[in-house]
Amino acid sequence: MDLPEIDVVLASPRGFCAGVVRAIETVKLTLQVQGAPVYVLHEIVHNRHVIAELEQLGARFVKNLGDIPQGASCIFSAHGVSAETERKAAALGLQTIDATCPIVTGIHRLVEKYYGQGYDVVIIGHHGHPEVVGTAGRVERRVHVVASEEEARELVVADPDRVAYVTQTTLSQYDVAAIRSILVQRFPGIKGPAQSNICYATQNRQDAVRQLAERADVIFVVGSKNSSNSNRLQEVASGAGSRSYLIDDRDDLQADWLIGAQTVGITAGASAPERLVEGVLDWLGEQAIIISVSEFFGKDEHISFKPAKPYQ
Repeated sequence: MDLPEIDVVLASPRGFCAGVVRAIETVKLTLQVQGAPVYVLHEIVHNRHVIAELEQLGARFVKNLGDIPQGASCIFSAHGVSAETERKAAALGLQTIDATCPIVTGIHRLVEKYYGQGYDVVIIGHHGHPEVVGTAGRVERRVHVVASEEEARELVVADPDRVAYVTQTTLSQYDVAAIRSILVQRFPGIKGPAQSNICYATQNRQDAVRQLAERADVIFVVGSKNSSNSNRLQEVASGAGSRSYLIDDRDDLQADWLIGAQTVGITAGASAPERLVEGVLDWLGEQAIIISVSEFFGKDEHISFKPAKPYQ
């Protein structure tokens, strides 16, 4: 059977963002200083390959604080946690290490500020997402999670003249725009960012894949199914007119996805390791004749965060 001939274009930036790097380095540094096991509340980032690697090194991922031995170290994931979780961890005698992404921490402070000024705070985001749960839990009341235009229309607040909003960092501008528009119409004095709290890395990856879709017939988005920012990348690529597929790794790929494709684009969510992109390239080399591999460059990223310090 004759193999198809394709050009491959890699999106840049792609893969790990500074917050994810910080979270992973925090776990590794804690293991290095304290030895295994080290306990992490929830998945440190949403990627099963990263979780498996850290588990092999001695990390233990738990769903509840009660699953951690008293006096042990507990790392909070990059998504952040509620104030109640912090209080409960202290009551259990756990040594907490905060790997929350600094951008998410900034949103926590903003929610606390608005709440302290007497505002109802609206979080535009997905119900049940760890980041949203943690952000909403920074205050005790007058906080509302709005995930759809319908919910924005039905929102009830204590004082329509004292409303503020923030957004989940891993959404797309498209997700936010329609909801924000409804909130502004209903509450003309609403306070909040000019556009959104979508993080720089999420936005840069979305911008790059949107432009990549103008060149590629099909785009593979490398990222786990429970990764919000990876799902948004797939949606942005599809919305820009390219066939797109969200894949965990090369094992998810199907040869018939290449039918009719002359140019294949690849990107990766902010919690996906580069080695998974390399695996996709290897698979393409087995399924097709690769004429060229090039890289589409979007915005350069120079931001970095120091890992959280473990107890010694």
